[in-house]
Amino acid sequence: MAHQRRARATAGAARTERGGGASSIFTTTLVAIVAFTICHRNCREVDAFVPRSATSFDTRSTSALFTATRPTDQQTQKQNEAGWVEETFNGAKQADVGAAAASASASAAASGVSIDVGQVRGPAEVLVYDTSLRDGTQGESVSVSCDDKLKIAKKLSTTLNADFIEAGWPGSNPKDAEFFSRAQTELDPLAKSRLVAFGSTRRKAIKAEDDPQIQALVDSGAPTVCIVAKSHLWQVTDIIRATPEENLDMITDSVSYLTSLGIRTFVDLEHFFDGYKHDAEYALQCCQAAADAGAKCLVLCDTNGGSMPWQVEEMTRVVVEQFPDVTVGMHAHNDCGMAVANSVTAARAGAGLIQGTINGIGERTGNADLCSIVPSLGLHVGSKMTCLDNLPNMTSVSRFVDETLNRQPVSSAPFVGASAFAHKGGLHVAAMERSPLSYQHVDPAKVGNEKRILISELSGRQNIMGKIKEVGVDVDGDDDVSARATAILNRVKQLESFGYTFEGAEASVDLMILHGNENYCPPFKVLDYSAMVFDSNLDSASRVLDANSDVTPHENSESTTARATIKVRTINMDEASDDPYVDRLEVSDGNGPVDALAMALKRSLLTNHPHIKDLELVDYKVRILDPESATSAATRVMIEFKDHSSGELWTTVSVDRNVISASLNALVDGFEYALVDHGCLLHDM
Repeated sequence: MAHQRRARATAGAARTERGGGASSIFTTTLVAIVAFTICHRNCREVDAFVPRSATSFDTRSTSALFTATRPTDQQTQKQNEAGWVEETFNGAKQADVGAAAASASASAAASGVSIDVGQVRGPAEVLVYDTSLRDGTQGESVSVSCDDKLKIAKKLSTTLNADFIEAGWPGSNPKDAEFFSRAQTELDPLAKSRLVAFGSTRRKAIKAEDDPQIQALVDSGAPTVCIVAKSHLWQVTDIIRATPEENLDMITDSVSYLTSLGIRTFVDLEHFFDGYKHDAEYALQCCQAAADAGAKCLVLCDTNGGSMPWQVEEMTRVVVEQFPDVTVGMHAHNDCGMAVANSVTAARAGAGLIQGTINGIGERTGNADLCSIVPSLGLHVGSKMTCLDNLPNMTSVSRFVDETLNRQPVSSAPFVGASAFAHKGGLHVAAMERSPLSYQHVDPAKVGNEKRILISELSGRQNIMGKIKEVGVDVDGDDDVSARATAILNRVKQLESFGYTFEGAEASVDLMILHGNENYCPPFKVLDYSAMVFDSNLDSASRVLDANSDVTPHENSESTTARATIKVRTINMDEASDDPYVDRLEVSDGNGPVDALAMALKRSLLTNHPHIKDLELVDYKVRILDPESATSAATRVMIEFKDHSSGELWTTVSVDRNVISASLNALVDGFEYALVDHGCLLHDM
């Protein structure tokens, strides 16, 4: 505790020294009056959002978590008097600054966020701050257009119900400036009230109001801004090459200016935990400077991602206790794989705001993953959050962001990954049949995910029984079904010994189960096929299109290298005909034999099954299973399909020493699964 007392004393002395002089006294007094006015105005606005009944809780944002006290008549008189001073102060600003600030202030008031009232303290209550659109975009291979940023912002507001959405740094690039400009007309009022513009403290030797990037924050119209400030003494002296006192002045001036315009201001204390280890007194002085200037949240940043949970807990608790009137936040990076643990630990130590990104995207190894933090706080810690009722949307939000950013979802991601609730071991699945809690920490439906039973050579009979249930067959007390499950399991083990893998090809497993049912009749059958490859140019390098060419492969007739012919027997949809089946012969060209076969098969089925027009092949993988066999090696083909009308994805698998046959078998399974899913069964099961 001695170092804490020294830190408070040092911080107090520094503030006294900085406040010397008539000019400083006048500025401090004026800022205090303005802060007094803003505080009372926010009390009136927050009071208007106090819930009147239990039903009103669901329709409001974060303010529903807290209550405020109605101002007395005497307080109202003081507000009116202070309001005159505030108007005089703001009237001296330039017209464009005043207009932008007024817009931001109005949005801040509309959001009714409880952080304006006082300290939000975790873990009982936690605000969720998403920085996917700013810090998340610093991740390798992550790029997002302005249109996509607007889509994601809408999703984070309406579907996830995040409290704050940090959408970019308007002073750093035109794209982010465009976003904030378009957001004023393209986002709904609730989404706009949650936007945060990111920036930094003013530069050295310049006033905050004269700093272009500070002005860009004001012009953004965002109701909240978050500015990054150095809190590590070594970073101050050696990286930005400022004096310790100058850095404190940069924090004070920047925050004071922004809050004087009625803009809610947060401060990201960069390198805080490393800075605290280096010089705790100075790190706390940076916190004090921000708090004294009117910051609503002190965000402690583990910028290099090297802090351990016990260190985060100790240091966070110090800040929470020393600044009881300001909310403390946490911003963690995942360089040691501790970002989620550190974020949850910080909330346990009293942090009331947690920053993170969807799917943990971000620089280097990423940021703290909100898709893990939010469910952990809500389902395991019991934290009260605005987005708690929206947890069942977490998986869809995760996959929406990945799809928008053109990223492959991480199947092993906690809570939202495809494998998060996947079960493979036979003993595990048998236990799951008795109680899902035997091998699941939560019900997957609580985060919008689902349980999956994997089929492999490690599976037991119970795995197959579970899959049979999923396809709609009643297995209770049916000895025949039990025997069939054993037969299917033996078949799976035999096929996997040949190189098949069914863990990622569940559609093939479902079809295997259906084909084992005597009442099932496939919706079509391939009678025969042929594929030809032809080319007059054997120089493959010359077939690569020039980078400046506008011609696509399908537009250039010379690029067509294959032709496939396929004959299919399918259901006859002509009611006037007595024949239940009809044979169709189709031919199609393609960029290769598999492409040509896929288009010919789709064309042969499209007349009788028009809904497959929305079917698309989205991935095609080939793996050689025994390279030592050279060109006669067995080949495994996995094809992923997507139905754009429903968004459903499924994968099929086949193995053959003929890669064309393996590909066609996987194609047939994929199309058959699509038709079965649309009820194209000739007999009831």
